[in-house]
Amino acid sequence: MDINIFFQIAILIVSVMAHEVAHGAMAYAFGDSTAKYQGRLTLNPLKHIDWFGSVLVPFILIATNAGFVFGWAKPVPYNPYNLRNRRVGEFMVSIAGIATNFLIAVAFAIILRFGLAFGLSVETVSLIGYIIMINLVLAVFNLVPIPPLDGSKILMSFIPYRYERFMQSIEKYGFIVLIAFILFFSSIVGVVVGWLFKLLV
Repeated sequence: MDINIFFQIAILIVSVMAHEVAHGAMAYAFGDSTAKYQGRLTLNPLKHIDWFGSVLVPFILIATNAGFVFGWAKPVPYNPYNLRNRRVGEFMVSIAGIATNFLIAVAFAIILRFGLAFGLSVETVSLIGYIIMINLVLAVFNLVPIPPLDGSKILMSFIPYRYERFMQSIEKYGFIVLIAFILFFSSIVGVVVGWLFKLLV
């Protein structure tokens, strides 16, 4: 088994973990302590790993050369009714994970740009490139407004409260719609990620 597969899965796990911790930290900053009380404001990966979404799914995608890699961690819980300024709070909590992945991508792009001047090895360049790519994929994919992705929660933060129950009723079909999106429209995400990667690197 190619050891690179395990490095790639490890990078994915750390990236989705950072994404989820960012949600919890932002909720805590806006007054909701749910994530803290459940021990989720930690960088301990065992608190966040979903063995199916964090390990098995990405392993299969990488091992079969599916052409894209995706995964998820256990969602960090928060109670929107505990947030100060609920509308702003819901938006900030929803965008926090996306922003974290994008900032990680930008940080490693800067490291790569400076590192190339000092003669980084091909292996190191490849590793940093993968870190940038997976975080861009997570950031862009989560912007898609389909439940349970963050994009749907961002959208809901702008919708009047009277439509909230209707939007929540749609969520039970979200996973089916998401699978259809991955099968038929994931290339759109690939185009956006590719453009951003070239822009940064």
